[in-house]
Amino acid sequence: MKIDGISGCYEKTRDMFYFARMCSKIRLHAEGKLPADYFDMLGQGFDGRTCRYLGVSYEAVSHQVLAGMTNEEALAWCHEHGRRLTAEEVLIYNSFMSKRGWRDDETDEFIPAQIGNYGLAEDCGAVTDFDLIEMDEGRWHAEQWREAWK
Repeated sequence: MKIDGISGCYEKTRDMFYFARMCSKIRLHAEGKLPADYFDMLGQGFDGRTCRYLGVSYEAVSHQVLAGMTNEEALAWCHEHGRRLTAEEVLIYNSFMSKRGWRDDETDEFIPAQIGNYGLAEDCGAVTDFDLIEMDEGRWHAEQWREAWK
């Protein structure tokens, strides 16, 4: 479903995928503009993984974002209060996040089930969670992942 103001999974904040998306969901939720379908996963799933990787709580990040910090400022806050990531750790994070669902424990059941839940054709080309999200929200194009890694 198309959601005005939500960032895509591949949007980068200081070279990190997904962080901008998490911040946009926090803002949209506070403004009453995030669809209810998204509520259960706030602070869970990729939001939770991102915060745990950075060594901060989702609640603390939410507080910073809602206090008016930009995405870049919020990520800098995470580096100061959690852990600062090296370039290699960002690469590992981006690689894991962008490839989740491809040749892992989600491949055989979760990804096909979500394709059906989103009403996508079985042969839609989705192989990762990012693919599914981007397709569902209308941002998908075949070379999107390649462009994000440049």
